[in-house]
Amino acid sequence: MIVPDAENAVDLPPAVVARLCDRRAGIGGDGLLHVVRSAAHPEARHMADEAEWFMDYRNADGSVAEMCGNGVRVFARYLEHAGHVTAGRLAVATRGGVKHVHLDKDGSVTVAMGRAVLAEAGVTVTVDGRSWPARNVNMGNPHAVAFVEDLDHAGNLFTEPPYEPAAVYPDGVNIEFVADRGPRHVAMRVHERGAAETRSCGTGACAVAVATARRDGADPAETGTPVTYTVDVLGGTLVITEHPDGQIDMTGPAVIVAEGTVDPAWLG
Repeated sequence: MIVPDAENAVDLPPAVVARLCDRRAGIGGDGLLHVVRSAAHPEARHMADEAEWFMDYRNADGSVAEMCGNGVRVFARYLEHAGHVTAGRLAVATRGGVKHVHLDKDGSVTVAMGRAVLAEAGVTVTVDGRSWPARNVNMGNPHAVAFVEDLDHAGNLFTEPPYEPAAVYPDGVNIEFVADRGPRHVAMRVHERGAAETRSCGTGACAVAVATARRDGADPAETGTPVTYTVDVLGGTLVITEHPDGQIDMTGPAVIVAEGTVDPAWLG
């Protein structure tokens, strides 16, 4: 969901965001993209010289998030749709730093997602009596990547699967369950922190690609050759490429499907 607000004039407390994202009583969504000029937002003013626009991203429960990879793609597509930018390259400010984006003429969007940080401390994730070790990957937000034989083993993902030790992720974590589909091809399901299961997670797909590459013995920093993985999510397919310098590119579609207005009185 996108809320255009160039001058940061709209008050969006957590309760309002949660109402908007409610799939039964509101509009419905996995999260909210608040579109603000960087110079108008106190968290983004220091990035205004590099990126005109700030993606103020909120989870579906109203909590603030550092970054959303799919959100950046949609954010860039909206800027083009609204006439703020044209196809080509642009920069988007996020709480996870400035992200560089390329709007392709074929409708796909490529985002330079930065580098992954792989920590030694991992966790064990448990669902319905089954347990798996999960790799700790940070993409500007935290991820725990667990490899499973069958994605159905992840359960319903309505609530966050328990993990130990909990102290590894004091602020919560996005948990990905990953199954192989072929050479450099995997499928994933994800429980997103603050949103439950979602149909896609861009930073999660990047974390999954990096964790899978290391599991497979592939490290572009050592070989000098980029590594590309296809990652199937419930909502489609993302292509993730990790370069020898550690930079990660994510490519996928982004489509504006509807527009409308909300009565301010309804927001309370």
